[in-house]
Amino acid sequence: MQPRRIAREKALQFLFQHEINRPDNLEEALKTFWDSQLMSAAMKQIKGPTYGKEIELPPLTTKDLTIRSFAESLIRGALENSDASDLEIAKHAENWSLHRIATVDRSILRLAIFEIQHRLDIPPIVSINEAVDLAKKYSTEQSGKFVNGILDKVKDSTLRPSRSANGTF
Repeated sequence: MQPRRIAREKALQFLFQHEINRPDNLEEALKTFWDSQLMSAAMKQIKGPTYGKEIELPPLTTKDLTIRSFAESLIRGALENSDASDLEIAKHAENWSLHRIATVDRSILRLAIFEIQHRLDIPPIVSINEAVDLAKKYSTEQSGKFVNGILDKVKDSTLRPSRSANGTF
């Protein structure tokens, strides 16, 4: 799996947790989250019982650091812009109030809206496709269609600088 896709999954997992149980301290919550991810990876390598054994955490690889860096940029951006994202969701979610949207779907939408509106290095269609895939994997098949519909409207209403022929802005 590609590092950015993994990073989006990790960002979604954190945002979902954050929505369910808002921490007092974001930095501590991020540290706890990443430590739990390392522990989970370490436990997958161990065969048999671990009662009473000290578990050695694996060292971070370059790929791990890349994933963590991208995921944290998405997490922080989605959290900082969640109020604006919620307004966008409410504007485009016909007959749906924000609190009626499943928490995982709301987290996916906030993540993707942040990417579409603030990450000029990511084409909106990539953000939408990734969000739809996350919705299908972590929510329902219908969620994929719902997320796609909302994000397509957000994309259409978002002004972004156009790219030049050489790919720069």
